[in-house]
Amino acid sequence: MKIWRIVLLPVLLLALIASMTPAQAAAVHKKKVLVEYSRQGGFAGFDDRVIVYDDGCVRLSRRTGPAIDKCLTGKEYRRLGTYLKDLKIGPSEAQPAGADFLKYTLVYKKQRATRYTLPSSWQPVVRELDKIMQKYWAPD
Repeated sequence: MKIWRIVLLPVLLLALIASMTPAQAAAVHKKKVLVEYSRQGGFAGFDDRVIVYDDGCVRLSRRTGPAIDKCLTGKEYRRLGTYLKDLKIGPSEAQPAGADFLKYTLVYKKQRATRYTLPSSWQPVVRELDKIMQKYWAPD
């Protein structure tokens, strides 16, 4: 009687994982963060966050609405990887005087920095992550 439980349990577990959406299946397996990006502030009151995992899936969140889990196309993931190869995080910038500025934060390869002006190596990465946010963030 116990043998059928030993055989049936793994089969049921595999069937359950196979029936999940990619986002649900990814939650079962711990994912490693490839890059994390946030944009905050400005007159519009941005509070956007993009987390890209090493499996090509992303978690997107904004000030309003729920967090969204999507997976990038192979082309998008490769293009982002190309931009990340040239990324130099560097030091954080001091917060400028005034109230209407954008604060950009990038975390990549265990380095984190916050900037208020975008260095040249940040520009393609930020542009690509903003495109990803625009394309995929749409609450249901």
